[in-house]
Amino acid sequence: MSLELHEGVGQNLFSILTGLQIVEAGIGQDHLKNYLHEMTQLIEKTMQEIRLLSVELYPPALTSLGLLPAIKSYLRVYTSTFGILVEIKSAGIEKSIPEAGSIAVFRVCQEALANIAKYADTSHVKMEMIWRENELKISIFDFGIGFQEEDLEKKPYSLGIVLMKERMLLAGGQCRVYSKIGEGTSIEISLPI
Repeated sequence: MSLELHEGVGQNLFSILTGLQIVEAGIGQDHLKNYLHEMTQLIEKTMQEIRLLSVELYPPALTSLGLLPAIKSYLRVYTSTFGILVEIKSAGIEKSIPEAGSIAVFRVCQEALANIAKYADTSHVKMEMIWRENELKISIFDFGIGFQEEDLEKKPYSLGIVLMKERMLLAGGQCRVYSKIGEGTSIEISLPI
């Protein structure tokens, strides 16, 4: 599915984008030119989202290179798609993690970053991975608008947070979310190794 999105849909959109740019260059009427320009921007955004989705569906670096390189690879696509700079630091020596745990951590980080792009209203995120002898800890802080933790059930992102917590519990780890209005949100992930 990932390959089909990238090679099929992505290539078709690129062809449409190129055609619209040629038409836009040949049109003299400003209102039509503006409309075509809006359409080309929409297609470019859709292409970026498809590229991000294809990486989300199957992160090849996760199985071949490990968790840290896979997250770094994802962050490059994430930043180019959403314009949010993620400053990542890693401390300690990366350990081998069973596939189920590695996928769980990767997916929880994806969900956390997707929520940040949708709701946090920020352009900067700090992410830290700490590799200990028996545990991996990850913290993600968004410098965003935050929310009242008491109101979490009423918010549109609450389902994503519940799924993040459940995914980590199933992998034997934990996910905690802390937030205050005006002070940003912190996601703390831990996984025994």
